[in-house]
Amino acid sequence: MTLTNTELRIAVLPGDGIGVEIMDACLAVLGALERKIGGYRLATEVLPGGAALYRDTGTAFSDENFRKTEAADAILFGAMGLPDVRYPDGTEIAPHLEMRRQYELYAGVRPVKAFPNCRAPLADPRAAQIDLVILRESTEGLFASRGKGVVENDQVARDTMVITRSTCERLFDFAFRLAARRRARGGQGRVTCVDKSNVFVSMAFFRKIFDERAGRFPELRADHHYIDAMALDLVRKPWDFDVLVMENMFGDILSDLGAGLVGGMGMAPCAEIGPQHGLFQPAHGSAPDIAGRNLANPTAMLLSAALMLDWLGERHDLGACSEAAQRLESAIEDGYRSGAVHPIEQGGSQTTTEVAKAVIQLL
Repeated sequence: MTLTNTELRIAVLPGDGIGVEIMDACLAVLGALERKIGGYRLATEVLPGGAALYRDTGTAFSDENFRKTEAADAILFGAMGLPDVRYPDGTEIAPHLEMRRQYELYAGVRPVKAFPNCRAPLADPRAAQIDLVILRESTEGLFASRGKGVVENDQVARDTMVITRSTCERLFDFAFRLAARRRARGGQGRVTCVDKSNVFVSMAFFRKIFDERAGRFPELRADHHYIDAMALDLVRKPWDFDVLVMENMFGDILSDLGAGLVGGMGMAPCAEIGPQHGLFQPAHGSAPDIAGRNLANPTAMLLSAALMLDWLGERHDLGACSEAAQRLESAIEDGYRSGAVHPIEQGGSQTTTEVAKAVIQLL
């Protein structure tokens, strides 16, 4: 490994509720990891935004801060939104949804991995082998109607599904490259297209493009599943799957199901990747019912940070970042296996801060 002194600018958006607490824990771990590994430096800048800011100022995220996220090497995101704060049209405060659009964050990478000693619902011993990725297209699909839906005469509401060839092609290529990387690390090398092509023209188009792009990766296995059957089989036999690629709304739903299979939303990291930008966040929300009490499980936040380091390492050819990503994920997994990491969400007694301290010790 060649050591460098590369500085990477990280825009940090703690947001609302437990987002603030888990981000504090994450930054502490990232600081310790940086000192341990060396060879790179994360120059972090905390940027205010979210529902509380909107409630107090009328602005959820300033134009200046949007410019800062655009200029950053990566965006590290906590959680935004509060149940009692809404835009006038009733929708939630979610600046990151606008970032998905502006920065073309088309690939929503949602790992679903079983960690030892977690409170997961499946009794089958094979559940310990769950290690798949839900790849959610994040810029179009049904979500393309965000802010554009209409209600006609208080009688009919209409939203529109949008599937484009250009987005599908890069999404499917991303899926196959991801499966190839995972196979190099012992994965199956399998990509499953999840759709409803037996009913919707848009989904038949989605599958058609998937099959076209699969031909560019003959060394990998490509197959299909209808969305309803996929929901069933994620409960029956999730250990069978590797990379599942799907439309926006389908991915939004199944990624929560996947999190439930491995112990809850506190175990659900996410990377949102575009041509030039990457945003990394836990898939859970701001959990205002436990905010400010130091109870939140920061594991999803820490695993999202590991995804960020891995992406930065690959993007900038920085072996130190790639090593840091592997070291962080290994420390978390070792901590769960040994019991050194046992957050309250998983039946333990460790607070948010104590989980972070335990991971730092394991590094």
